Amino acid sequence: MGVELKASDATEVRESLEELGELATTAGAEIISHGTQKMDSPSPATYIGKGKAGEYAGFCKQNNVDTVIFDDELSPAQSRNLEKIFECKILDRTALILDIFAQRARTREGKLQIELAQLQHLLPRLTRFWGHLSRQSGGIGMRGGEGESQLEADRRKVSERIDRIERDLDSVRRQRETQRVGRQRSNWPLASIVGYTNAGKSTLLNHLTGAEVLAMDKLFATLDPTTRRLRLPTNQNVLLTDTVGFIKKLPHGLVEAFKATLEEVVQADLLLHVVDVSHPLAEEQILAVNAVLTEIGAVGKPTLMVFNKVDRLSEGVPAALRDHFPAAVAISARTGDGVPQLLAEIGTQLRPIREVLDLKVPQEQAAVIARIHAVGQVVASRYGSKTARFKVRIPPHLREEFAAFEVEPA
Repeated sequence: MGVELKASDATEVRESLEELGELATTAGAEIISHGTQKMDSPSPATYIGKGKAGEYAGFCKQNNVDTVIFDDELSPAQSRNLEKIFECKILDRTALILDIFAQRARTREGKLQIELAQLQHLLPRLTRFWGHLSRQSGGIGMRGGEGESQLEADRRKVSERIDRIERDLDSVRRQRETQRVGRQRSNWPLASIVGYTNAGKSTLLNHLTGAEVLAMDKLFATLDPTTRRLRLPTNQNVLLTDTVGFIKKLPHGLVEAFKATLEEVVQADLLLHVVDVSHPLAEEQILAVNAVLTEIGAVGKPTLMVFNKVDRLSEGVPAALRDHFPAAVAISARTGDGVPQLLAEIGTQLRPIREVLDLKVPQEQAAVIARIHAVGQVVASRYGSKTARFKVRIPPHLREEFAAFEVEPA
């Protein structure tokens, strides 16, 4: 169910409902039907009008519908009133996304983040479950009157669990910071893959690094971040991280819960913004991703636009997208088309952290020559009878290792 406001675009509302249907299918639901209502603004009491709610409630009873999902976040009062009218389970977009995330989370960190978001979403809605229970009776060991209600007891338990999870996630953040400091010692730059869910981020990580991250044609197929080493053709090492996909109307509480994960995005030297260029709403998806990047404080970071799934286009990238993002790289993560150009562009974007050295190495120092080729990008080389000359791009932290062989440019 969705609301079509007078100021909104009917096509955008329809596309949003189709995406909601995809989310519901991902969660394991069978879609029976969908509906909208044109309104000036959502009803504070029932989101849609009471009359329309009664009409759809009758349809649900006739068709044995057991769950109705609304395309926006419902207030606790709206959820309660709608459950009375429909007499079945009422979910909003936030609860549906949280349910999918709970199914997909595999690591302890991911499970903690999801549980935190679910409890924070549940806390103001507890009255729906416990409103019928009376207070506990007083007695021995129960001083202070009638005692607390079951609702109050459960709110207290949920609040305590939230506090405990937040402490655990603080520990996770500290561990991530320690890992990040360790990575910085190697001076390997960090590139993070971001993008709308199902844009092909995990497929791209697998293609570039040989990782075996689950990649499926489903929304939110993978949640837990994966970091792998990427060796560029320039012999430069880059740490490449795949992050959770973004989506329109992504719940703010979920962004907050995933901040420990999304810190990888904030700390990245380069963002690879992967776009499903075959999607009819690719431009809207780009805006949705940028909105989340702004929310987590990653706006303004060096970003390389990556137009993925070009193999699905018969006429190439749409002109509007090409004009708006002239520096974007068009690829197919599935077939490998355009990947060499992408690697070259990543190397160009991260090049400033390398220094150009002129080296003169005796021929008998074979290990040094091998090391130069292993860690540096050899721009030019000339082999003589006794020495070899190299012009090479070297990471700054390795300059001291080759200081003994450094000479003035020829």
